[in-house]
Order: sequence, then structure tokens, then C-alpha cells
Amino acid sequence: MKPLLLLFLVLFCQPVRVVGQTKPPVKKPNILLILADDLGYGDLSSYGAPDIRTPHIDSLVRAGMRFSHFYANSSVCSPSRAALLSGRYPEQVGVPGVIRTMPDDNWGYLSPSAVLLPSILKKNGYYTALVGKWHLGLEPPNLPNDRGFDLFHGFEGDMMDDYYTHLRHDRNYMRLNRQTINPQGHATDLFTQWATDYLEQRAGQSNPFFLYLAYNAPHDPIQPPADWLAKVKARQPGISEKRAKLVGLIEHMDDGIGKVIQTLRAKGLYENTLIVFVSDNGGKLFDGATNGPLRSGKGHMYEGGIRIPACVVWPGKVAAQSQSQQPLLLMDIFPTLAEATGTVINYPIDGRSFLSILRGERQLLAAERPLFFIRREGGSEYNGKTIDAVRLGDWKLLQDSPYSPLELYNLKEDPQEKTNRASDRPEEFRRLEKLMREHTRQGGAIPWEKEGL
Repeated sequence: MKPLLLLFLVLFCQPVRVVGQTKPPVKKPNILLILADDLGYGDLSSYGAPDIRTPHIDSLVRAGMRFSHFYANSSVCSPSRAALLSGRYPEQVGVPGVIRTMPDDNWGYLSPSAVLLPSILKKNGYYTALVGKWHLGLEPPNLPNDRGFDLFHGFEGDMMDDYYTHLRHDRNYMRLNRQTINPQGHATDLFTQWATDYLEQRAGQSNPFFLYLAYNAPHDPIQPPADWLAKVKARQPGISEKRAKLVGLIEHMDDGIGKVIQTLRAKGLYENTLIVFVSDNGGKLFDGATNGPLRSGKGHMYEGGIRIPACVVWPGKVAAQSQSQQPLLLMDIFPTLAEATGTVINYPIDGRSFLSILRGERQLLAAERPLFFIRREGGSEYNGKTIDAVRLGDWKLLQDSPYSPLELYNLKEDPQEKTNRASDRPEEFRRLEKLMREHTRQGGAIPWEKEGL
């Protein structure tokens, strides 16, 4: 072969490399979103509880990012769940208060126009499932299968009167999709088993999954299995009966979470699963909960009612044993998961993605972003009115009773909210009061006002 021809072949007859095909396509992560019910800020050993053992949740906290200033959107269940799944402030989607099985004490109705997280993930190829507590509606169009879940295996209602009978006011709200079922066993064990069954079914499937595992523990009735209660009492002879029961119920749930995570690992799913663990509001003090150093508990607008334990695990993406003090809300999980999965949101939401925080990159959230909280309730204590709060930077303005004055606290100087600064910091008071008033106006805006929102 002539030298010039050989040179031509070497230079110009190399294999063609097509742009965009040099690497395999990025695999979308599976998502496991675990929600505890009424778990207090101080009721995990990883959050400082000296009398409780939660090794499996603690291992998640160590494996990812731990948040110290994560907030529920409300101090009670339904509004927080509505915010979590919609990315909106709860009053914007019709749920400022608890959705109950009693019509005369029901303070929310999920707007049929609200777009929920499973719906947008389905459009991006995800198979979606809810195992556990729903608490956002009891009839169409507000049942889980109506709102984007391919599978619903759990409890429609607000709470169970018994962890073993699963009844509420003598009615059965346990469902497999739309079918009424009557399973036997402790509700925590059932939800754990159904979650592991689902993960085993998804192993080897091509489509990614979104599993929303919503335990009803440790919500009252505080009813741990007898063997778990006995373990606590044997370990801590001086513990009170009330506290022992709550600790047993939490530790039982922790054991169930451990089984779910072990199934992820056993089925080869763990490394490509983004795991979020949160609570829906603070712990209920009457039931023996502790919210660590924070003031008050469930139902209230002090920190103990709305600040929650939270962590995110994403192997290879979120650094182990990392921490964040950024104030965040449950509704921020919606856009964060959307961004992490490449899911498009083409309509306005209130939440903001914190994916950059998870990646350890530059902080993208505005330092002066106000955070709002709401609870509408009945009874003579509330009479259908709301209690509210707003946090802006280190300052927080709240009204913990619709009949009490507004209170102002500096959370940096006074994290336990002991000193009301309403009288000596009038500028801060007026600034936050104006924000709260405008937010209230938007939440209750009449039709011609909504066009400009």
C-alpha cells in the first residue's frame, strides 16, 4: 500500500463517535418518602433523646443530611400532608385544618385542581404507591387512586381508634386501592410488610418508583405491641407508663423502617434510591412526647409544634453525616424531588427546591424568605378561626390562640421562645405583621384578586 494512502486511512477512517451516546443515559432515582405521624423533634436518639433507641432512623440520619430547622407547614396532620404532596401552602389547596371523618368537625377539602407529586412523577415514567395513612379525603375525587397513586394500600381516615382493629368510630377505612379490606395485625407491622412487599415487586422493573410510606405511628392511641413495651420497661425501670408506651411505639416503628431499608438493600435498590424521612408535625405532649429543647408541641405555633426531625439520604449524591441549618418547609420536598428526577413543573408552586443544599453546592434559597404556618380548628377554643405564624430570618411572629395577642421572638437569641419582644421591637413586629396579613389575604383571596397572585 502506498504511504499516502495509508496515512489517509489512519487519519480519516476512524470509528465515528456520535455526540450524546458516549455515556449511558442517567438512571432516574427511585424515591422512598417516609412520613412519621406526630413524631417529636426530640424523640429520636439522633436528635438527643436519652431514653429511646432508634438505630435504623439514626442510621439514615448518619448516611445522609440531617436538618436542624426543618418545619411542617402546620402543627397538625392534614395541612402538612397537603403541603408535602402539593408543594403549596395548605390553605392554597383547600386544607388549612384537619380533614376528619366527622363532617361537623372537618376543616379542609383538598382542591380538585391541586396537582399532587405522584401525578407529575407518573408523567415522568414513575410507578407510584402510597402505603399507610392518607388523611386527605374520604370520597372521590380525593382518594389516593384519584390523585396519582397507582397503588394505595392503607388507611383513608384521620386516625385509628385501635392499632389492631383499625376502626375509626366503628367504621373500617382500610383499603387496597378502592377495595375495603380487613387485615389482621398491628397497623405498623401491616404498613411495614406492605411496603416491603411492594419493593420486592419493583425489584428488576425498568420503571423507577415513588413509594410514599406514611406510618400512623406514633399518633395516639399510644398502643405499642406488648413485647416492645416490655423491652422498654426492662431497659429503663424508672420510666413512667405513659412515656414507656410512646417509646415502645416509636421503637417499633423504627424497627419496621429498618426492615424496609434492608429490603431495599437485599433487592439491589438502595444505591439508586433517594430516601426522605420526616414527621408531619411536632410531638403531642399529652401523650408523653418530647420536642427536645423546643417550646410546646403538636397543635401549637411554638417551635415544638412545627419543627420536625428530617433527613435525606441519596447514596453518591448526598454526603454522609452532612448537616444543614437552613430553614425549610415540608412543601419544599415537592420541587426538590421534581428537580432530582428531572420532572417538569409547569405551574406555580410555593415550595422551593433545596437540591443544591443536598449536593453541598452554593446556597440558592433567599436568606430573607418568609415561612408561613397555619392551623384552622373548631371547638370553643378556636370556633373555626386560625392560629398562624411567620418566620423571617431569626424573627418569628405567632398567634397561638385566635383570642390572644401576637407574640414576637428572636429564635437565634431565644430558641426556647421565652421572651416576647412584641413591645420592644416595634419595627420587626410591624414588618412580620404585614407579611402575615398579606399572606392571609392571599389565602382567602376572592376571585378577582386571585388573578394577580
